[in-house]
Amino acid sequence: MPRLHSDAELRAIFRATRTIAVVGVSPNPVRPSFYVARYLSLKGFRVIPINPVHAGKTLLGETVHPDLGSIPAEVGEIQMVDIFRRSDQVGPIVDDALAHLMDRGLATVWMQIGVINEAAAGKAEAAGLTVVMNRCPKIEFQRLGGELRMGGFNTGIISSRL
Repeated sequence: MPRLHSDAELRAIFRATRTIAVVGVSPNPVRPSFYVARYLSLKGFRVIPINPVHAGKTLLGETVHPDLGSIPAEVGEIQMVDIFRRSDQVGPIVDDALAHLMDRGLATVWMQIGVINEAAAGKAEAAGLTVVMNRCPKIEFQRLGGELRMGGFNTGIISSRL
């Protein structure tokens, strides 16, 4: 069952997050993973791209890494892992996050729209992480900031600040 998070909880996640590892990001600008990562980067988040096919290349000013375990210590803390992979591929990604990022500030595992994996979510929550499934951080950040009104969405939020 997808987790439900209040707007206050989502705002708290965004306020506490400075660096996001985006697993499955594409350098193709028409792919949703690219424009989500780009949007988050433009909003001040540091985005660490993860994609084994493009490892070693540069995307959004950062080196692309093949997996979460290969992110060098110099990158520093990573508060969120945003997953752009099929639901059946989430388990090993969460295992990788738990093995390599728990001592680096990891607080949130976020699974994109259409991505739901209860077993992986349970494992992450048992480790003390917040799990968001079947939602997009770009959409939620825009909605909470009132930006989606321009796109025809009635957010019910007047302020443009989180």
